[in-house]
Amino acid sequence: MGVQGLTGFVEERGVFFTELRVRDTKLVIDGSSLYHRLCFAPDADFRRGGDYGAFAAAVRDFFGALRACGVAPFVVLDGGRGAEDRKLPTLRGRAAEQLRAAHGLSRGAGGCLVPLLTREAFVQALGRLGVPFVQCFAEADREIAGLANRWGCPVLSLDSDFFVFDLAGGYCPLSHFQWQSVRAAAGPQGCYVPARCFSAERFCRHFGPLSKALLPLFAVMNGNDFIGPEALEAFFSKVRLPRGCAAARGGRHRRLQGLLNWLAQFAEPAEAVDNVLKHLKKHQREEIRELLCASMEDYAPSDVNLEDFFQNGSYECEAARKADVPQWVLDALAKGKLAPFVINALILRSTFLRVQVENMQRPSAHSTALPIRQVIYGLLLRVSHGTEDASPSKQTNELPIVCEFDRCQKTLKKTFVQAASLPPDFCDDRFPLDKLMEVPVSCRQMLLLETLGVKMSFLEPIPGHLQLPAAVTCYWIRCSEPKVKLNQLKALLLMIVSGELQRITHDPDPTVLPAEDDSVAYNEFLQWKEKKLQNNDFDLDAAHSFCQWQCCLQMGLYLNQLLGTPLSEPDLSRLYTGTLVHRLYQELKSAPSVENLFVLSPKMAQLYLVLLNTVES
Repeated sequence: MGVQGLTGFVEERGVFFTELRVRDTKLVIDGSSLYHRLCFAPDADFRRGGDYGAFAAAVRDFFGALRACGVAPFVVLDGGRGAEDRKLPTLRGRAAEQLRAAHGLSRGAGGCLVPLLTREAFVQALGRLGVPFVQCFAEADREIAGLANRWGCPVLSLDSDFFVFDLAGGYCPLSHFQWQSVRAAAGPQGCYVPARCFSAERFCRHFGPLSKALLPLFAVMNGNDFIGPEALEAFFSKVRLPRGCAAARGGRHRRLQGLLNWLAQFAEPAEAVDNVLKHLKKHQREEIRELLCASMEDYAPSDVNLEDFFQNGSYECEAARKADVPQWVLDALAKGKLAPFVINALILRSTFLRVQVENMQRPSAHSTALPIRQVIYGLLLRVSHGTEDASPSKQTNELPIVCEFDRCQKTLKKTFVQAASLPPDFCDDRFPLDKLMEVPVSCRQMLLLETLGVKMSFLEPIPGHLQLPAAVTCYWIRCSEPKVKLNQLKALLLMIVSGELQRITHDPDPTVLPAEDDSVAYNEFLQWKEKKLQNNDFDLDAAHSFCQWQCCLQMGLYLNQLLGTPLSEPDLSRLYTGTLVHRLYQELKSAPSVENLFVLSPKMAQLYLVLLNTVES
């Protein structure tokens, strides 16, 4: 994210930072940067699909450290790609990088890859902890800057764009925010988080002095997520940058330094832009001027007032209004009750399907969940059955198309997918997308269950918060290619039961007497897990199957959210632990008695049998 090469350039010098003791302040946090940082813990496992419980614990510890220091956090998350989709080339490049990382991990190489449901697990954790957060309509940078300046507080992020914004309270890179080393100060002030804050004043003094107003032009000319450096290659090939830093000589940092020194001769951006254009051919000048000026606007704080949202829950956004996004969709997006995937499908008819560590010789794990995605597209883009006498071919031609970016073997491919045709209740002209929540909840629940191929009567014996995962598991067994093996299913269900056992022993229902056998069973399970930690066997075909389950769960969650949650949303931190499900699968192959892991708790033994009977039937 951000300005190419700038983080390394600033870090290499180090003189642009001031020491900061973060305490008793508001703090605006870039949510995307934070969950990436917490997910990439040194001991994290990236091959087995994510350990969302350990991730949620890291989120809890992070915000616990802030609370101890009197810091009031406000988390701001990116939303969709925006109606203009200007970052599409950058996003395609990132998706290709993630695909290479996933392929390396599948073959036993090192590397990092964000597990599929990390963003959802992060949003759930924020909700449980009561941390105020908002999910923006599109990219969050400008809204983060606007809110931080309104409050005069620091921004916490890992995005080098924040070196460029004019921030009244400064920018603290997460890499220098020592939240795991909270210190107590002498005197009455209490403890603080040691941090370092970037000083734009020091940075500008060092080069020239350079006017802060020129930093956005510097970022744009150097290349960022919206504009590549190739756009100005003609300029760099002709201009003599100070200190012999012409494009042809030296590395990236030499060019950065030369560009800063060159810009320091100008008082304001318009004068500098005119001088850039002098080095270009006449027919290119107006187009490049427009490109530079539009791109510099990305560093102007947004007019969206997030303070309003945090005070009264209203998210007003001109770009969303222009894109005709229904108000309930925008409100749900802002509250994290709809995913960016949904807004991209709605306004761009285009989605990215994130790669996992799967078998690259097989079709993408996402292909299993295609029918669920088609129903989501149908709801968003309103497809009707058409009139009685319409020919089948005519009806087919009217179905909207969505462009999906997904893996095909080891390359990123674009596929065009037809939206599903919906049942009559959802094609009624009284219920367009902006009135979807007026469709009776029983009809919305029926559409969800029909999509997953399950009847409600089957799910009734299962606790409410596990009904959606159970329905998704039924769908997974029915639709997966190759077919799910019995031991894979049993491993998955034992993992779900272990999460449930943890829940009732750690967060017991105050209205129910705690059973001692549950605690005994949980301690036995922990001992078993400790002994089996050494088992590092990795079965790529099993990994592929569990990836398919996560893809089905992801789209089941999104469809359930879009329909106003007719089924309860499960707690992901207790639902999926990749290292555990792989270990259980390996054990079941050699020691089938592992199936009796929870026999000491009659309640959990019964839950396992109910889940197994439901999905097998």
